[in-house]
Amino acid sequence: MGVTATSAAPLFDALGDPHRLRMVIWLCDTGPCSTSAVTQSVPVTRQAAAKHLALLESAGVVRSEKRGRERIWTVQTTSLLAAQDYLATLSQRWDRRIDRLRALVEK
Repeated sequence: MGVTATSAAPLFDALGDPHRLRMVIWLCDTGPCSTSAVTQSVPVTRQAAAKHLALLESAGVVRSEKRGRERIWTVQTTSLLAAQDYLATLSQRWDRRIDRLRALVEK
């Protein structure tokens, strides 16, 4: 079962915000982190960071685990790999279209 535009939209929407994208990059670089640690990666309040992280979680980009009073956030690489595959498929489609156009122009 491949990724479709409909299933990919929430993921790309979540990554479309610069703060959320910075958070994902931070988590990719540092590994699992608490909400407090992730908040250091963006110029927003802890409350705003928590909302961004919740949206990323609902899109399947990250997951959280409660440890004591903190939430520990981890990137879900499966969703990012699915997005990468989707973009690769789109790129291949464009490459084929460009090749057909080139063939028409060069005739």
